[in-house]
Formats: sequence, C-alpha cells, structure tokens
Amino acid sequence: MQRPWNLPSYPVYSLTTYSGDQVNMNVCTYVSALSMNPKIIGIALYENTKTLDNMLNSEMAILQLLHKDQFPLVRMLGKKSGLHWDKDTWLHKKERTTLWLGYPVLANCSAYMELKKKDNLKTGDHTLFLFEVKRFKSCNSDLLTTQILSEKKIIRI
Repeated sequence: MQRPWNLPSYPVYSLTTYSGDQVNMNVCTYVSALSMNPKIIGIALYENTKTLDNMLNSEMAILQLLHKDQFPLVRMLGKKSGLHWDKDTWLHKKERTTLWLGYPVLANCSAYMELKKKDNLKTGDHTLFLFEVKRFKSCNSDLLTTQILSEKKIIRI
C-alpha cells in the first residue's frame, strides 16, 4: 500500500527562477494554495538546488502548471540539477520556451503565475516559500499529475 502522502494524485508544476540573465526551471509537486485573499501559494524547494539558490536571492518567480503532454520534460527538469546542467540552453535548443510578461517560461503550459516572495522557512530537507500571486493566466485544464508520471514510469509512488 502507498504511503498516505502518496495516495492523492497531485498537479505537477515547474518553478522558473532567475539569477541575473540566467534562468533555471525545476519540477515541484509540493505546492499548495494557502490563502484566497490575497492569493498566497506555498512551495517547498529541495535543498542543495539551483532553484533554492536562485530563490533565496530573488524576490520573484514564475510558477507554471504543466500540461499533461509535457511529461517528457520531467526527466530533464526534475531529475537533473541546474547546478551542473544548463536547462535553459537545452530548452532553447529544443524550442520549448516562450515569453510571458517578458520572462522566459515553458511554452504550452496549462497555467502561469507570477509570484512575489513573501517569506521562507527551513523545513527539514526542503525550504518552504510563501508567495503572493501577482498575475496569472489559465490556458487549459489538461494537467500533468503525479498519477500520469507514475503510469509513464517516471516516478514511483
């Protein structure tokens, strides 16, 4: 039987962080809406990652809700470290990026959210960030979920 926290199927996101002109994208599922007004999102970022480094030194990020057809990107964005691999260059070569609000993001996501960092808290092997949603765009409801990743044998749950 699965562990209790693996029973539900969760949406799969990519958090795009920026450091100067460098862009990094990761995969995250530890994401939750925390408040309706103002709209506050909590995102837990794994330690020793480029995403965490960028977020500790930045005030904004873009959260992208992945489309179900984007499952192949999870191996590159979620299983390779931005500390050792230039994800942005790879994505550009594969023509997988576009601009949203002037920021480089993944093309064809189900939704995009511009986030402003409010606070962070070290929580075991992750750091929890609280963000206010400044702007958003919903594109479609065909979401990538952890269940789809499990069926594709990309993750085990």
